[in-house]
Amino acid sequence: MTTQKTDTARGLIALPAGAPRILIAAGAVATIASTFMSWTWTSDFPGDLTVYGYPAGLQTIALVAGLITLLFTLPLWNVRGLHRLNPAGATSPILLTTLAGFTVCWYAAIAIAVELGGLANLDPGAYVAAVASALPVLGALALPRPGDTAKAYLTKPDQPAPTGQLPGWTQRLIVTLGITLGLIAFTYGIGINDEESETFIGFVLLLVFVAWALVHAGQLDRFSTLCAQNKGFATGIAFLAAAIFPFTQSEDHNANLGVNILIFATVALGLNIVVGLTGLLDLGYVAFLGVGAYAAALVSGSEFSRFSGVQFPFWAAALTGMAASLVFGVLIGAPTLRLRGDYLAIVTLGFGEIFRIAVNNMDGSSGPDITNGPDGIPSIPDLEIFGFNLGASHDVAGFTLGRFANYFFLMLLITALVVLVFTRAADSRIGRSWIAIREDETAATAMGINGFRVKLIAFALGATLAGLAGTVSAHVTYSVVPSPYQFAGAAPPNSAFLLAAVVLGGMGTVSGPLLGASLLYLIPEKLTFLKEYELLAFGIALVILMRFRPEGIIANRRRQLEFHETGQLDIPEQQSLPDSTVGATKAGA
Repeated sequence: MTTQKTDTARGLIALPAGAPRILIAAGAVATIASTFMSWTWTSDFPGDLTVYGYPAGLQTIALVAGLITLLFTLPLWNVRGLHRLNPAGATSPILLTTLAGFTVCWYAAIAIAVELGGLANLDPGAYVAAVASALPVLGALALPRPGDTAKAYLTKPDQPAPTGQLPGWTQRLIVTLGITLGLIAFTYGIGINDEESETFIGFVLLLVFVAWALVHAGQLDRFSTLCAQNKGFATGIAFLAAAIFPFTQSEDHNANLGVNILIFATVALGLNIVVGLTGLLDLGYVAFLGVGAYAAALVSGSEFSRFSGVQFPFWAAALTGMAASLVFGVLIGAPTLRLRGDYLAIVTLGFGEIFRIAVNNMDGSSGPDITNGPDGIPSIPDLEIFGFNLGASHDVAGFTLGRFANYFFLMLLITALVVLVFTRAADSRIGRSWIAIREDETAATAMGINGFRVKLIAFALGATLAGLAGTVSAHVTYSVVPSPYQFAGAAPPNSAFLLAAVVLGGMGTVSGPLLGASLLYLIPEKLTFLKEYELLAFGIALVILMRFRPEGIIANRRRQLEFHETGQLDIPEQQSLPDSTVGATKAGA
């Protein structure tokens, strides 16, 4: 019996008892120390890694990775309170955090050697970082794996995982802390210059491994549960964090990225009604964004508009864009929504292409003179709402907010409105009908649900929300042209990226498409050096994610149960009744 227990507690690498946790902690501390040393002698490498005592660029990312590794290692020493980071004592989160520091440090060393022309360009700090980051990986591989747990290294191996309901103030504090960390990470990522693609790649590597570790530790699901239990508070804090974002930026370019992310995310939320709640595969959804943008541009007062003498106020232009998208949604949905599955997907794909080709030919020669063809409608004036010119800079509390920051706040309000519509609709009777249609349309119809009417409402509502986002998009970009409104392209918005944002973030959730849209818009913007290989890299990343997290980053509980067995989730398995109970039951019967 003793031999069997020793075998099951053996790691992949044989080390003396107690050595693995010492190796992990020592390696993490050494990695942190190496970031205060020089990694290269020249400042030609992005980030200026030549300074002693002041981490920068990839050094800062390695520093964070070392701190996170140390944080996940301390529970092995029974540090009070930190056992909640990894309640089950699983070894996989520890291994993944060590891999975060290892990949960042080794990527930095290889990038310096390749870009500067040899290992001679590495300073001692880079060598220290490479060796030090490898030590925690070796220690993590040596941790005992009895059922993939490290509890054999705990002083109290029978210590149970923390259970029970946390106090309300503690829950809200955790939600606030999580959202704050998310804002810090987003602000840091969006603030990395386009010329520092190496730093951004290191940042992405850190995020991937840390997020993976949090998933294995169950923290992501626990945080989602806390946000669901404090939905109003979490939503308010999230929008407050978003409102703070423009004040953290020193240049308007990052605010431009922020407003475009919000436009993309709002359209993805509208598509989430169609795909995530109703289960309809729409491959031409970006066309509704285009309909709203063109409708608003035609009544914007642009001198190149077919109705150049007409200039609606913003509320009227927004209603025009929404109404136009609603009409097109009903016209396309009414004859096609009786189709199912792949047939519906093909029809919606055709609609998207028909829209792009049609607006491309409405130039007065190939068709009626409405959209100016490939030239589109340029010179769209900035919005002015209640005398507030969104195109001018304004000073607020000592901060100067530029044009894109103004549009960011406008789009933030619209996103809040769309989130409210989505949540209220999802929790309503019609929302439950959508979910019933998604799960089994035949059974839902047999229970008295009018499937065609319910699907048409979802299609029309999704199109309306996309048209509202398109109204703002037309004014932000100054012009509307046909080229972005296609099925697939190297950068959003297009139908493929919108669908990927919903699937990647988590279908049927509110925060999922918002996160997916942020990632899919920001990453291509920062990885411009990939050029024609952007779609290849995007496809590979999507395949990997669908392999390990098919329900999306932020999973809907029902979909999570569909993709995983009960034992893989943080829920108790159903226990069978003891024989005595079964016998008593039979006797009573």
